[in-house]
This record gives sequence, C-alpha cells and structure tokens, in this order.
Amino acid sequence: MKAVALTRYLPIDDPESFLDVDLPKPVPDGRDLLVAVKAVSVNPVDTKVRAPKDTVEETPRVLGWDAAGIVEAVGPDVTLFKPGDEVYYAGDITRAGSNSEYQLIDERIVGAKPKTLGFAEAAALPLTTLTAYESFFDRLGIDRDGGNSGESLLIIGAGGGVGSIGIQLAKAAGLKIIATASRPETSAWVTELGADHVVNHRQDMVAQVRALGFETVDHIAIFNDMRHWETAVELIRPQGGIVTIDDTNLPMPMDKMKMKAASLHWEFMFARAMFQTADMIEQHKLLTYVAGEIDAGRIRTTLDTVLSPINAENMRKAHALVETGTAKGKIVLEGY
Repeated sequence: MKAVALTRYLPIDDPESFLDVDLPKPVPDGRDLLVAVKAVSVNPVDTKVRAPKDTVEETPRVLGWDAAGIVEAVGPDVTLFKPGDEVYYAGDITRAGSNSEYQLIDERIVGAKPKTLGFAEAAALPLTTLTAYESFFDRLGIDRDGGNSGESLLIIGAGGGVGSIGIQLAKAAGLKIIATASRPETSAWVTELGADHVVNHRQDMVAQVRALGFETVDHIAIFNDMRHWETAVELIRPQGGIVTIDDTNLPMPMDKMKMKAASLHWEFMFARAMFQTADMIEQHKLLTYVAGEIDAGRIRTTLDTVLSPINAENMRKAHALVETGTAKGKIVLEGY
C-alpha cells in the first residue's frame, strides 16, 4: 500500500521530512477494522511528533491521527461495523497512523461517518471533536443536554481546530461563549460558528472580558498554550474549572487556584486508547452522537483547506501551514 512516512525527524522545509513509501497492507485481528483511508487531517500533534530530533527510525514511521474512509475488512471479534461501512476516527498515538492507504484501528474508537459529509469534510473532525467534547463534558462536567445553560465559557485559542468544533458543542449545550481571536478573519470565523463575544488574546484579556460585563467566568478552556495561564486563573470564578490540552512547558503558579478552590483538568484524547481504559468505547459513542448532530444540521464541519492527493509533497505543505499557528479550521488531504 502507498503511505506517507518518515525515517528522520527533520524541519518541514527539508524534502526528506516526509517520504512516499510502499508498505505491506495490514491484516485485521481481534477488534480491529481495516479501513481504506480516503482523507486525512493534520493537527498540531502531528507537527509535535515530527519535530526535529536525532532519532532515526529503522522502518518508515507513519503519522496521522484523523481519518475518514471505508471499512475493508474486520477482525474476528468486531461487532460494531462491517465491510462497506463509512467511518471516521482519530486513532491511537501508540500505533501506525492514518497517512496510508489502509489502516488498522480498534472499533471502539471509531464512529459512523456523518452521512451528509464527504470524506474530506468528515476527516476534519474526529481528533478535535473528541478533544473539545471530552474537555467540556467529561473533564469540566458540563451537561451536554443543557443543564448548565446560561453559564459562561471562555475559549482561549478559539479559531483553531479544537476551538472551532468546541464553540459549536458549547453553543448546543446552551453556554454563553467568549472566544479569543487575534485577526479579523479568525474573529469573523468564531462569530460565524456561534461565539457570543470575541476578545483579542494578544491584548489585555482580563480588561476585555470585564468590559463585557463578566467579572469572572464559570468555565475556561485553554486550547492553545500556557502563555495565558495567569489570565485564566484571574478570570475563573471561585470553584470554577479550567481545562487545558497543552504541555506544561511554561510556569503554572497555583496559589490563586488554591485560594479560589478552582479545579484544573487535563485533556488528552489519546488516553483512552493508549491505556485501554474500561470506558474506551465512549469515543465510539461520542463520534456517533456528533455524526447525528451534524446530519441534523446542528453542527458543521470545520474544514478550511483541502490538498490532493495524499502524498509527501502535500503533507509537507499541510505541516508547514499548521506550524504557522495561524490556520483557521482544519487542513485536510484527500485521495491517493
């Protein structure tokens, strides 16, 4: 099968940072599906994994943790899908990724693809949807069905992939959304997706949020990095909750969190698959639920850019775009 892979971890402008290779087509066993991949999406996690380092892989390594495709074959223990089913999923960071013609994936972290979306539109969604959904409803404990309606949510880094789907999920749950964006095009994007207010995260966010009439906010999601940690701590209400998805690579003083009895939650959507948790199948249920919401017209894809075909040249272009940190929505590669 065709695949886009790497053997060395190089800057993305190096022509050997990704290679077009041929690999053996895998065979499903256990609860694995063999999926014929039709489209893949690129996320910041891809660029972090690919970041330059001295490691050299003995065999080509396939990255990619967002895909949509068609089930080609199933393992003997599969009960949720059959050959011919159209699916979408993010995958498991401990296994070979989705940047190949065929991929093995555990059925418990796969959802039925939204019927109203094409493969490129669907591939834009899984990783960011899982991240945003788990951040709000599993980590912060917000009620998906409106039990926290009217409460405020500040989404820091709202214009990216996670924020783009997060705005929609939070809006559907009845929250008042304050989104951060720093450019006219991303401000327009988050407003279009349903944000009630927009503030600029390159300016004084505390002053901006308070000028909107919010002394504090009920919930905060940090969907970029820890530069805004102290701002988040200042704005969270006493006994409120902050969820973050980034690494702890900057100071995170906790004294004010303690004084407010505020909670900090980490979200890592690979955790369920990586540790084979007892509730791993929740990701199947989650993706299937969101597909229904999309087909009902209540949530839309966050696709922004499509490159075709899926090859090393276009993968380098996609990674370069993601590395700018200015992309809005998602970048997808489609077709071989």
